[in-house]
This record gives sequence, C-alpha cells and structure tokens, in this order.
Amino acid sequence: MSTFSNPLRQIWAEERTAVNGWLAVPSILGVEAMAVAGWDVLTVDMQHGTADYSDLLSLLPVIEKSGAASLVRVPWVDEAAIMRALDAGAMGIIAPMIETVADAERFVSACRYPPEGGRSFGPIRARLALGADYPAVANKEVVTLAMIETKSAVEELDKILAVPGLTGVYIGPADLGAAFGHGPGFDRQEPEMLELIEHIRQTTAAAGLKCCLHCGAAAYAKGAAQRGMNMVTISSDARFIEAGAKAEVSAFRNAGD
Repeated sequence: MSTFSNPLRQIWAEERTAVNGWLAVPSILGVEAMAVAGWDVLTVDMQHGTADYSDLLSLLPVIEKSGAASLVRVPWVDEAAIMRALDAGAMGIIAPMIETVADAERFVSACRYPPEGGRSFGPIRARLALGADYPAVANKEVVTLAMIETKSAVEELDKILAVPGLTGVYIGPADLGAAFGHGPGFDRQEPEMLELIEHIRQTTAAAGLKCCLHCGAAAYAKGAAQRGMNMVTISSDARFIEAGAKAEVSAFRNAGD
C-alpha cells in the first residue's frame, strides 16, 4: 500500500531550509521547465497567478513527478477553495491575508478532517495520487501556512500562532511593506521592515512553528535561510521568463557587429 509522506515535512525534520518555486503561469511545459531546477517545493499561485481549478489537475501531477512538495496559495480564506485544492492533491495550503485568530481557525479547520477540523471528506484525486492511506494521515501531513502581511496580523501574531493545527506562517513582504508605509516589494532593506520580519521569525520559532519568506533574489533568500527561515521562495516563473527575455534581447541589441 502506498503511503502519503509530505516531502516538505521531511526536509524540516532534517532541519533544512526548503527552497520554493512560485508558479504564476498555469503551463505544463512551464512547470516541467521549472521542475528541472530541483526545487524542494513548487507552489501554484491561485491568488495573483492565473491558474484555476482545472489547471491544478494538470499541474499537480507534474510537481509530484518531480519529487517536490506541492503547495497551493488559494485566492482567499474560503473553505470551498481550500478543500478543492486539497482534494485535487495539494500537499499544503498557503492562505493569504490571515489577520485574526478567527481567520486562522477557519483556515486550519478547512484543512483538517474531523475531529481536528471541519474538512469535508472526498479526496477525489488526493487518494489516488498520494496514497491509499491518505485519509488516515492527511491531518498530520498536510501543511498549513498562514500569510502574515498586515498590521492586524502582526498585532495578533501570538494568538494566531497558538491556533491548533497551524504549521506556520508565510511572510508576504509586498503587502506587509505597504501596510507599514514602505510600499510593495520583495527583498526588504528598510530597517523597520528587517526588524519586523525578524520579529515574526523569532516569534514563530518560539511557538515551535515554521516561518517562510517570499524573496525576489537568490542572494536575499540565502541570507534569510541563514538567519533561520524554514522555507524561502525565490521570484516566480513569470519573473524568470521576463528577466531572461529582457537579458537576451538586450544582449543582442548591445552586442557589437
């Protein structure tokens, strides 16, 4: 009998920092091209990315084949979207704009079968793709990451971290920076933002949970990992395409005859 074991949890059990690839473009070929880089995790972004539910059914098998853990950032704290992503085979959920304990409780409940939560039973693809024992182990294997990206979330952080069943937090530096008056952006350098991100990391670690950070560049992500982040995201497929295309066209136009 096949057994569902989340690769991301295995990385954390080995006390390593996971490196996460971000998928904003729902292309099978694009995911295959991303997967050859050897990411530990690949996340399908359904909030600001362009994937819908039918795309998950095509993208998740490619991620699974690569050996990476599959996460989905759902559009919002919506039980239906969360449960459908899990039933499709997502190994974990990133939920945006978690601001209160009530938000976190709703989120976790949608990811956990009773009696630990209120997830409705029907792992239509997850059972086939992840193992016959999926229903029995899903509650301990599925990862739940609450996005911390507002002033309210920071103020309520200790209480959010105390919600049973929460795996950890995912810092969204763009919205967090905007909330604190610095505008959107990834690799924060403002002293206030650096202090705030470190405060979130330390508070999360003290609660025994995992802290993750969205980054724009590998060098910044490496520094974050060295400071103790448990998962770092580097840019996205769309930004890689944009940067690569610009670089090659520029190189052509600026090259000597």
